[in-house]
Amino acid sequence: MGKIKVLLADDQELILESLYIVLSMEDDIEIVGLAKNGEEAVQGCHQFQPDMVLMDINMPVMNGVDATALIKERMPIIKVMMLTSYQEVEYVMAALSHGAEGYLLKAIHPRDLAAGIRVVHAGGTLISQEMASKMIKSMNTGSAIKNNEYGLSSREIEILQKLASGMRNRDIAEALFLSEGTVKNYISTIYSKLNVKGRQEAARKARDSGIMKY
Repeated sequence: MGKIKVLLADDQELILESLYIVLSMEDDIEIVGLAKNGEEAVQGCHQFQPDMVLMDINMPVMNGVDATALIKERMPIIKVMMLTSYQEVEYVMAALSHGAEGYLLKAIHPRDLAAGIRVVHAGGTLISQEMASKMIKSMNTGSAIKNNEYGLSSREIEILQKLASGMRNRDIAEALFLSEGTVKNYISTIYSKLNVKGRQEAARKARDSGIMKY
């Protein structure tokens, strides 16, 4: 069998170089390209046709979640594994919902990272134990969050809070590592659930119902 061709995407040069050195020591892994942002990762996938991308989340120009969505839309055969320092469940869910096959933290041991690449390349899905535990806890408490009067999810409440604070759609998108279009879709759903037509009315209704405390 041939080597697993991997493209690395991270905006920190030190991380890129470290990953390149460590993974190049594996007999069955070949680093075929490096990217410093999500846009370069998408371009690199077209150019190098890797088997897998190790993708950071917080990168300039285009974040890793949006890059993952584009890669899976255009080249679904390419596997994507998030390799990041972010431990929030929302990022895991966003990455997986856009097609990522794995979510690992940068603190992982190089040996375990190489093993994870092999698992995902073979068709598996891999999430770090820490993140899996957090996801389970979130699922156990999620029903209580969604059980508000209007059925708003935790993400919708988070966006509603940012709306009420005066943040623009673009700022919300950047803060939550979402595309602006995704934020607009969330806002449309929020307005529909609250039966309102604007952000001020939505904020007032959320406060009156106790969904938001400020």
